[in-house]
Amino acid sequence: MEVLGIDIGGTGIKGAIVNVETGNLVTDRHRIPTPRPATPDAVADVVNELVKHFNWSGPIGCTLPARVEHGLVRTATNIHDDWVNTRVDVLMSERTGCPVHILNDADAAGIASVVFGAGRGRTDLVFFITVGTGIGSAIFINQTLVPNTELGHLTLHGASAELYASNRTREEENLTWQEWAGRFQEYLDHVEFLFAPDAIILGGGVSRPKKAAEYLPYLNTQAELIVAELENEAGIIGAAWAASTA
Repeated sequence: MEVLGIDIGGTGIKGAIVNVETGNLVTDRHRIPTPRPATPDAVADVVNELVKHFNWSGPIGCTLPARVEHGLVRTATNIHDDWVNTRVDVLMSERTGCPVHILNDADAAGIASVVFGAGRGRTDLVFFITVGTGIGSAIFINQTLVPNTELGHLTLHGASAELYASNRTREEENLTWQEWAGRFQEYLDHVEFLFAPDAIILGGGVSRPKKAAEYLPYLNTQAELIVAELENEAGIIGAAWAASTA
C-alpha cells in the first residue's frame, strides 16, 4: 500500500509517496519553503501544491508541530497562533480533496523509528526525543504510542527546557557541541528522573551522523541511548504509516 506522507516544518514542508509495508520512499522527496506567515490557510495551500506535484488522489498522512487531538489543534508554541482550535484534518481534506490524517510531528517520527528504524522490535519503554528548532517527544510502551506528549516543555532552570537545550538555542548562542551537550545532559537527567525509560532514541537534526559524533561522547544515560536511523525522512514515513492504520 502506498500513502503520501507530508512533514510540515518551520522552514520547509516536504513530502513523498511511501510504501507503508516497507517504510521506503517510492518517490524522491519534494520540498516547498514554509510560507510566511505560516497561517493554516497558507500552509494548506502548500500541502495542496505537494498533492498536485505527486498527482495524488489517495490517503495522506501529515505532521504538524503542535498537539493534535482527534484532528483539533491545541497548541501553537512553534507555529502561528491561528492554528489553535483549527480542525486541521477538515481543513486539509477540504483543500486537497483527499482523506488526511494529522498527527504531531514528533509522534510521527517516533512511529517511523519503532516500526522501521532504531526502535524496531522493542517492547519496552522507549522515549523518542527530537532535537531541532524545539524539543519534541514520543513515548512508546510495547510499541504502542502515548500520543501528544510535550516533554520539550518540561521546566528546566525556570523555563521551558527547549529554550535551554534545543539545537536552535545552540546555534543562536553559538555554543560548542560540548557546551550544548552539557545542557542536553541536564535535560536527559530530568527526563530519566521523572520517567525511567529503558531506551532513548535521539532524532531530529542532531541525529545526522556527523553531528552525533560531536556530542555523543559527552552524554551519559542510564537508559540505552540510540541515534535514530531515518533522519529527515522519519516524519514523512511515520505520517504515512499512521494514515494507513487510522
